Amino acid sequence: MAKQTYKAEDIKILEGLDAVRMRPGMYIGTTSVKGLHHILWEIVDNAIDEAANGYANKIEIKLYKDGSASVEDNGRGIPTDIHSKAGVSGVEVVFTQLHAGGKFGSDNYNYSGGLHGVGASVTNALSEWLEVKVFKDVVYEMSFHSYLDKASGKVKSGVPVAPLKKTKEKTKKKGTFVRFLPDKTVFETTVFNVETILKRLKELAFLNKGLEIKFYDEHTDFSRTYKYDGGVVDFIKYLNEGKGALYQEPIYAAASKDNIFVEFAIQHTDAYVDSVYSYVNNIPTGEGGMHETGFRSGLTRTLNDYARERNIIKDKDDNLLGEDFKEGLTAILSIKMQNVQFEGQTKTKLGNPEARVAVESVTVSELETLMKNKKLTKVFDTVINKAMGAAKARLAAKKAKEVARAAKSIESQNLVGKLAACSGRKPELNELFIVEGDSAGGSAKQARVRQYQAILPLRGKPLNVEKKKIDQILQNEEIRTIISALGTGIGSEFDLSGLKYHKVIILSDADQDGAHIRAILLTFFFRYMKELVTAGHVYIGMPPLYKLKKGNVEEYAYDDKELAEKSAKIGRGYTLQRYKGLGEMNPSQLWETTLDPEHRSLMQVTIDDAAEADRLITVLMGDEVGERKKYIFEHADFNKEDKFAKMKRS
Repeated sequence: MAKQTYKAEDIKILEGLDAVRMRPGMYIGTTSVKGLHHILWEIVDNAIDEAANGYANKIEIKLYKDGSASVEDNGRGIPTDIHSKAGVSGVEVVFTQLHAGGKFGSDNYNYSGGLHGVGASVTNALSEWLEVKVFKDVVYEMSFHSYLDKASGKVKSGVPVAPLKKTKEKTKKKGTFVRFLPDKTVFETTVFNVETILKRLKELAFLNKGLEIKFYDEHTDFSRTYKYDGGVVDFIKYLNEGKGALYQEPIYAAASKDNIFVEFAIQHTDAYVDSVYSYVNNIPTGEGGMHETGFRSGLTRTLNDYARERNIIKDKDDNLLGEDFKEGLTAILSIKMQNVQFEGQTKTKLGNPEARVAVESVTVSELETLMKNKKLTKVFDTVINKAMGAAKARLAAKKAKEVARAAKSIESQNLVGKLAACSGRKPELNELFIVEGDSAGGSAKQARVRQYQAILPLRGKPLNVEKKKIDQILQNEEIRTIISALGTGIGSEFDLSGLKYHKVIILSDADQDGAHIRAILLTFFFRYMKELVTAGHVYIGMPPLYKLKKGNVEEYAYDDKELAEKSAKIGRGYTLQRYKGLGEMNPSQLWETTLDPEHRSLMQVTIDDAAEADRLITVLMGDEVGERKKYIFEHADFNKEDKFAKMKRS
């Protein structure tokens, strides 16, 4: 257990704050809106760590009209005493020294999510100003600012205005308040996205049972409070809204092993794909890792043992496979541990081998205990029956092996007359345009640069895969051609190294049918080629809605706002063409607007919150009409953004 006292001497300093402003991308990844939110999460993470270690139960985040943001918790408060090595207060050390904090040892924080970032000092360095208040019987205050040093011509970042001040104001509050104004000269935008913030705060509330998180936006007087006493169990129920749950209450367990706390909840539905989401110290691990490996193996082993004990699996029969148990599985796995080692392409894969051992051990022991509860016999029997059904589909006449062979044969099938391949042999330079309709496909084939641009016209709507089995999916001609063109296989056979095109661009009309085709294709990629999306290979082409022409001057507008700007620029006397579809464009127009890398507008599809994306796909593409209508009513403006995939302009 972490110790209750928390003093400046407990803060370890690894290196000073240096050159953060000169190279912000090294510390926060990007200066785009994602980087802007990163500096908010650094402060939020510190508050969450207080809660995760049992010192806080309330956190409040505010956005102000002046563009600043604040985070307040009711934890122990940043140490206010003097640090012996630095000679200044603990508050000043935390906000002026990179990688300084109480989390580099194990005395003050058993678990810390903040270790994946670079600390509050980076938030300070990339802000115009930052102010801190610490509540410990009295209020302590300190402020920092960034300014241009005239002598050197360089910006001085996060400089203390004055040392920490102990005010005369008495308080019964405990904790820390931090408010900061992001620097407009650093970030591409300093406008926080409320939807992005709410998604993350809701996720954090689910992962920290009983923690109350409040949000308030001063711009719109909008507020929201999240508090889930059921924790990850409530998370599972939220994700499975709109799905047919096979048993009412999720299976839940939590225990510690070798100083690693393991918590999980599972519930099976009538779906055919699994939705497993894992977290380490509240950080999403989208690429999985050792903890997921241990969880899956422990689940498979224990459920097989149960099935044999119940004589559902006979002595002569083979064990069920992990893929049988994961059909329709929704699971949340959350672990908390020290010395986290992340790896993988996006640093969201857990590499600690001890996590696999601990998670597998906890999964087995806790499930075995739950299986002895006679009230849960029916639940576990349902799980086994679901898996037996999946196994029959796998083992019966030409199922799993036939599907795998079909997938491989698809990759080599004749695409003559469908795919206009490119001649380039370097996948990293090649682009595949999946184009709606033969007419637009014909124009695109004429307009493209054959060396690196391939065109695949769709001759009908692809299958909505959300409620279909894999063998049904592979019977759909449009899906088959996409699999063949990409060369990666799908599902468990998916291999990103076989990808023939590093840009896969969905090009559909800017109307309702076009939006539906985009949604169908994105659903397919998310469910059966998720790594294609997470690795950043999927894009959406943005065709213009209007063409303005006046004499020899031609301008294209992609929405009504841009139309107003272009019409004002071009002046009176222009002719206006409203495109109903890509098929109306001749090859030269299609090249100018959607194919030419110099002038086209692409949106890269990314997934910042995979669990939320999963839920929205279920809502938008599933069978529950009521849930879909409710969502559409609440989010009426679908034109600019696909709601289950966050996109950025390329």
